[in-house]
Amino acid sequence: MKSARRPIRLLAIITVAGLVLTGCSKSEQPQQVAQTILPRPDPGFQGKIGRTVKESVKDFPKDVIAPKGAPNILLILTDDVGFGASSTFGGPIPTASMDRLAKDGLRYNNFHTTALCSPTRAALLSGRNHHSAATGIIMELGTGFPGYNSLMPKSAGTFAEILKQNGYNTSWYGKNHNVPDWQGSQAGPFDLWPTGLGFEYFYGFIGGDTSQWNPALYEGTKPIEPPHDAKDYFFDKDMADHTIHWIRTQHAMAPTKPFLAYYATGTAHAPHHAPKEWIAKFKGKFDQGWDKVREETFTRQKRMGIVPANAKLTERSEGIPAWDSLNADQKKVYARMMEVYAAALSHADHQMGRILDAIAEHGELDNTLVIYIQGDNGASGEGGMSGLLNEMSVFNAIPEDFKEVMRRMDELGGPKTFNHYPVGWAHAMDTPFQWTKQIASHFGGTRNGMVISWPARIKDKGGIRPQFSHVIDIMPTILEAVGVTAPSSINGVPQKPIEGMSMAYTFDDAKAPSRHRTQYFEMFANRAIYSDGWVAATTPPIAPWVSIAKPIDINDYKWELYNVSEDFSQADNLAAKNPGKLKELQELFWTEAAKYKVLPIDNSRVERFDVNLRPSLTRGRDIFTYYPGIVRTPEGAAPDMKNKSYQIKAEVEIPKAGAEGMLITHGGRFAGYGLYLLKGRPVFTYNLADVARYSIAGKEPLAPGKHTLLFDFKYEGGGLGKGGVGTLQVDGKTVATGRIERTLAFRLSLDETLDCGEDTGTPVSESYKVPFKFTGKLNKVTINLAPEKLSSADKQELKAAHAAISMAQ
Repeated sequence: MKSARRPIRLLAIITVAGLVLTGCSKSEQPQQVAQTILPRPDPGFQGKIGRTVKESVKDFPKDVIAPKGAPNILLILTDDVGFGASSTFGGPIPTASMDRLAKDGLRYNNFHTTALCSPTRAALLSGRNHHSAATGIIMELGTGFPGYNSLMPKSAGTFAEILKQNGYNTSWYGKNHNVPDWQGSQAGPFDLWPTGLGFEYFYGFIGGDTSQWNPALYEGTKPIEPPHDAKDYFFDKDMADHTIHWIRTQHAMAPTKPFLAYYATGTAHAPHHAPKEWIAKFKGKFDQGWDKVREETFTRQKRMGIVPANAKLTERSEGIPAWDSLNADQKKVYARMMEVYAAALSHADHQMGRILDAIAEHGELDNTLVIYIQGDNGASGEGGMSGLLNEMSVFNAIPEDFKEVMRRMDELGGPKTFNHYPVGWAHAMDTPFQWTKQIASHFGGTRNGMVISWPARIKDKGGIRPQFSHVIDIMPTILEAVGVTAPSSINGVPQKPIEGMSMAYTFDDAKAPSRHRTQYFEMFANRAIYSDGWVAATTPPIAPWVSIAKPIDINDYKWELYNVSEDFSQADNLAAKNPGKLKELQELFWTEAAKYKVLPIDNSRVERFDVNLRPSLTRGRDIFTYYPGIVRTPEGAAPDMKNKSYQIKAEVEIPKAGAEGMLITHGGRFAGYGLYLLKGRPVFTYNLADVARYSIAGKEPLAPGKHTLLFDFKYEGGGLGKGGVGTLQVDGKTVATGRIERTLAFRLSLDETLDCGEDTGTPVSESYKVPFKFTGKLNKVTINLAPEKLSSADKQELKAAHAAISMAQ
């Protein structure tokens, strides 16, 4: 028997791929509540105090209750999915859950993001432009300017904080990527973690990407490990399981209280992971190649009304090869990479359907506002021309051998790859537009499909909405649907004005004029400005699939001009024909840029990965001491051992039966290092982005008793990512030496961490299995980044060791 409930309860589901809203009828819309200060002022005790209880009147403080008829909200955001990927928007990848929502709601074909991950997410949460939210770039590239420092200000409060203080339960699942690079450790601070941004519960990861097989998970702010021995563990399924459990529990405990669930998948960002049985479903589906798939998608989009009949298919972006120019081996490998990507996205969408089913079990789906955004930016071209076995290689400018990629083709999508597809597929997934992720100047980087479903409120089921909209419009749309106004103060901090525009005006009127009339775009100095149907855009001088290139002066960028009210896909550049309009829009861009903290424009890329550019828990320190159990320290809070000499010293006690296990490691299967005992023998392994591994190992196991292990690495210099000589000592005696020919120049890991006494995540060497806890007694490990400060005796010992290895070579 169905439990008694308030007259109207709405569930809002928001997915970043298409916008779909569903809810109550017009006569049953939530009551508007004008609460300008949060938390609500305490009215004080409303009872009566007498000399005795009999003479007094009890009164409990009143709980905050959501506005009558306020919906539950499910906001879904996928990762790195282009406009032309999902079946909902004419793409080749089946997304049945999104299709289901679109059938009962609305598809938005003129919705935009910022062109990159963290910026889109900050804009989504705050309703302010990404630079206004201090997130003009991803967390790992933050710089010391107001629009780019990655510290989202308290004056840009989130919709979650507003809803929590208006009677909602709030939760967040999956990807975060909004914690500043240096604040991701257990030292905090935690005010910019999800639990500090208005979400009562968080289950997910805080970095830019993670393995689906071995995710770097957090529950709240506590790092947790997935079940390493679980045969069928997969994070997308686990994430949906946790969401369903939370919704069911919340409904059982407080059936009249609305909830917000923000569901942000790591899929389909690299690594493109999927269960084998899902990959098998797509075998042969992409053998025709990316050019043909692009044409097929465009034909479907026109037939479905996703794009206007007069829209043109833009030309292939410069530098992307024609499919017919590839050899047979390339076609075979690249088609397989696309099969894996399609499986990953379709499988993730399937999990969302399970969540919808769980909501339907409570009889709530009609009263659920679902916003489904397919992608936080366009499809990613960061896999380069040939795709990748391991994304860490491109972040360190280390080339992969195509023959090795082909040899391991069947491993793609599995736990031993951190894979990515070639840029040709990214371009096809952005059909009909030019360019890809990172390119904020063109719709290939910023146009994403969105669905809003709210069956009890939206009557034009299956309709399409062409109004210009942007990710900053989601927050005001939610607030209007819930029936609350944006507060002027949250937790004592005056709030910036909301910069987005509610989209609720589109629910009943497909032909309503766009209310979002002007919007700037900027990422890596790729710039554009939209104004009343016109777009002025810079021509990208550097493609996103080029990892290292010499920047050009930002004043030397060429500009293009499009009348997008008539030219849906930005196919006809009118700059030469209408220079006056172009100049007008260029000037408007600079006005908007100054207004929203976009300045100074910066087109540097790889250089900004340097952790020394940002505040740090490690700056000024040469010596770092770690003890067993100190694990999951992210790179932004770990000693920076790149491009320099260093020493690692471990003090251990070996029992009579011997010992093995990890002493200290940072990274794992896809890049990193580790110092450990394997069957009692000391080993240092350096993993060069899974392209090469260098192991320096002693020949004899350590005898029972106390020992001091020392690994000394002497960097040879001469530039970034160069090699050096490693020396392994036990109790002052050299037991092994060896060369490390090349090292990681820019980034050691994206999701794996520094661990002491065990290894979380994945192994740095396939010679052991995680967690590989040390079975002896580890007293401590010390890392020294200034080994030149050694004693004279130590220097003599190392000098002799280096001389010995030079002679051997």
